[in-house]
Amino acid sequence: MALVKYNNNSISAVTSTGLATGSLVPIKTLTASSSASLSFVHGSDGVVLDSTYPIYKFEFINIHPGTDAGRLQINFSIDSGSNYNVAKTTTSFRAEHTEADATGLEYTDGFDLAQGTGFKTISTPCGNDNDQNCVGTLQLFNPSSTTFVKHFICQTNNYGQGDESSSLFSAGYANTTSAVDAVQFKMHDGNIDSGKIKLYGIKDS
Repeated sequence: MALVKYNNNSISAVTSTGLATGSLVPIKTLTASSSASLSFVHGSDGVVLDSTYPIYKFEFINIHPGTDAGRLQINFSIDSGSNYNVAKTTTSFRAEHTEADATGLEYTDGFDLAQGTGFKTISTPCGNDNDQNCVGTLQLFNPSSTTFVKHFICQTNNYGQGDESSSLFSAGYANTTSAVDAVQFKMHDGNIDSGKIKLYGIKDS
């Protein structure tokens, strides 16, 4: 068997490879259990939402609604979660393909806000059969800025209540120059029965 070497050293003699350790830094995981909402609040139990990272990434893993046709939603806070009511202007479109081979692509104005302070829908209706769920990612840019609005970009995919794969592409901005220091997720109706939301910071971005 050939001896594996790194820079002319046997592996046992190598103390550092010099390889990048990665820019995605895990911060916090919240797990739903018939939860009305999941909230990430800066300074609460290790949550970081400040200038430490220029971009924050949320991952939605196996989000299962308690109510059939539940839609995942988001809102922001500038007062450490006392209120989730930041004005937002947003846009969305969706693509879907059913198990019966029907397709669709449309702009979904019903999911959008024009300076609305309510929760922004970031998924199409998800079924609540035992095998149905929602997954996706959302990136929030520079939430601690006191100069610029706070942009976000999101993509989710559902196993919908109509037995379809349905992807919603959303984007927009929280129209505030105050620092956003808390983010909340909930279903538009009913609870988040189960699933996880993970928060990461993206360094050197």
